[in-house]
Parts: sequence; C-alpha cells; structure tokens
Amino acid sequence: MLPLCKDKIGSKRKFRFKNKLYALDATTIDLCLSLFPWATFRQKKGAIKLHHLFDVKSQIPEFMVMTTGKEHDVTTAKKMALPDLLDSIVVFDRGYEDFKWWSKLDENGVWFVTKLQSNVRYRVIGQQDQSQKKGVLKDEIIELTGVKADEKYEGKLRLVTYYDEEHEQIYQFVSNIIHLSAKTIADIYKARWDIEIFFKWLKQNLQIKTFLGTSKNAVLTQVWIAMIYYLLLTYIKYQTKYSGSLTTLTLVIGEMFYDHLPLIDLLSPKFMSRARAAPVFSHQLALFG
Repeated sequence: MLPLCKDKIGSKRKFRFKNKLYALDATTIDLCLSLFPWATFRQKKGAIKLHHLFDVKSQIPEFMVMTTGKEHDVTTAKKMALPDLLDSIVVFDRGYEDFKWWSKLDENGVWFVTKLQSNVRYRVIGQQDQSQKKGVLKDEIIELTGVKADEKYEGKLRLVTYYDEEHEQIYQFVSNIIHLSAKTIADIYKARWDIEIFFKWLKQNLQIKTFLGTSKNAVLTQVWIAMIYYLLLTYIKYQTKYSGSLTTLTLVIGEMFYDHLPLIDLLSPKFMSRARAAPVFSHQLALFG
C-alpha cells in the first residue's frame, strides 16, 4: 500500500534530480544494563541502536536493523542487506567513513554525499567549473592520500566548500557525484537532517524509550510495532489528505480512540473545528500542531 503513495507524500524539500535520495544513520536508546544484560554498550551502561535507511523524499524508513549500542554505525551498514540502490543517492555523516566501503558503493552504482574526518589527507588534482550559486566557495576534484592500499578509495572525489549564511559556518562536503551542481551537493547534505527529526519524533511519540519486556525479542517486537504504527499513520495522513502534522494526528487519534468514529469523520474539517473549541484539546493542538 505504501509504495502507491510514497511519491506523493513526505518532505517539502524539492530537488530537480530524479534519483532516489536516502539518509543513512542510527539512533541510540539508553537501557539499564542490569535489566537488559544482552544490550552491552559501555562497562556500566546498556543501549540499543536503531540503524535506518530513510527515504528523504517520502519521509518513510526503507530499512531498519537493531543492534546493541556498541556496534559501530559503518560496521552495521556494511552488513546490512540493503535494497537495490543502483543510481540512488545516499547521504551519511562522518561516522560512516570507510574508504573500502565507499569504493563498494561506487562499484555498485550508488552515489553518496558525506563529510571527511578532519585528519584525512588528500590532494587537489582539479577544479570543477566555478559555480555562481550563492554560498559555494570552492568546487574541487581530490584524491585521498596517506591511506593503506587495501583501505583506499580508488576513485576521484569531489570536495565542495560551502558557506552557510544562516549559521555563519563553512562546511566541506565530499561526494562521488560529478553531474550535479555544488549547491545541490550542499542541499543534499542539509536534507540529512530529516532523519534526525524522524528519530526525535519516534522517541517522543512512539514509546520506544520505555519497554514492557526486557528480552531482546520483547524490545525488538515493541520497536517493530512502533515502526508499523508510523507507516500506518503516514498512510492515513495521505489517504485522508490530512494537512496537519503527524504529531497532531497522533494526538487526535489517541484522544478519540474509544469514541468509535470512522477516521474520515474524525479528521473532517467539521470535527476538527469542534475539537479545537474544546479548551483542553485546543490547548494540546496548540502545543503540538
């Protein structure tokens, strides 16, 4: 059902390219090690990590894996049986720096945008055509140096230096994408923030910081229930053409769950205007809407 509406819902960010755009990242949920001894993280601390491949354009998670908190992000990424990403763009942060893995992405026809660790050495071997787009300071072709032969990224990379006027910061983005503008490369990395917003929403709205069971299976079951709820909520929002946020929609359904009202009626303008008139409900909508 979701594939039918994926292209019509989601992010307000608009890109001209037709490639699929994914953000790859993980979020950590702290646990009490004495209650969850299987979820090792640090010596006296437990945690799990939820690793997601997130469709930026539709705002729908494409893939999820749960590991213990000590599992490194890029280690899990290399193990994940990801869907076919041919000609897709994947954006990720510095935690996924593994040049051998980057080479594999390249070989599989996957485009990527990320940042380099500050200690990575490289040399500039060329320049892209100077862009007149606001904020683009440099657009260079580089190759990595000082990397072991078996860990080296064999191809050439593009290094975009960009000034973010809003935050008054200079950023550098590295990518194997040559055919898009430097400004688009910067905008792609900025879109990575959508997955952080998704993680924050999950933790605040879907009760995945407090678990009903302590076994690994119990925790995973609760996580999957939360994910199924998110997908159903997204589908309901699309089908009913509801214009509010998912947070407000969650609140509406939660408040009226026992009233046995059809969802179409529940989300109708007539009902919502009546709900807003109720003092308590109106206050809640103001907070979350």
